[in-house]
Amino acid sequence: MKKLLLTLIAIAGCALAGSAQKFALVDMEYILSNMPSYEVANNQLDQLSQRYQKEVEAVGREAETMYNNFKSQMPFLTDDQKKAQEEAIVAKEKEAAELRAKYFGPDGELYKKRQTLMEPIQEEVYNAIKKVSEERGYLCIFDRASSADIVFASPRIDISNEVLSKLGYSK
Repeated sequence: MKKLLLTLIAIAGCALAGSAQKFALVDMEYILSNMPSYEVANNQLDQLSQRYQKEVEAVGREAETMYNNFKSQMPFLTDDQKKAQEEAIVAKEKEAAELRAKYFGPDGELYKKRQTLMEPIQEEVYNAIKKVSEERGYLCIFDRASSADIVFASPRIDISNEVLSKLGYSK
């Protein structure tokens, strides 16, 4: 009986403490889509990605052309010539793979450029969210865009437009 009473008191205390906490939501996709600097950075990254992709594809096409030429010339080649051409084709394919890793790998050029361009924007948004949180007394702010767990939330707790205003973009 005593344990049941203590459990009920603990549950009631948690419920009362939870109701006093203030939470809010932001929609990062909405905020970022309304920031011109984010759109400019995204366009730069898209152009860079396309340029890198064309370069990788060009080297890949060279390897494919070398292989097709090798297949058509194979009956006329000596064993040494076959081996030399096979090695050249493998080297070209390896070059294409290395280029792909250099540009698109986990520590590749595109990743580094994305970090350089996006980090200041993300920092700016984070600071704006932090200021709104401090001014309004929020203990926790969730990102609606990245959380699949939020099924419904009242529009009254969405502070995305306030964050945009802090950033200097009014909606």
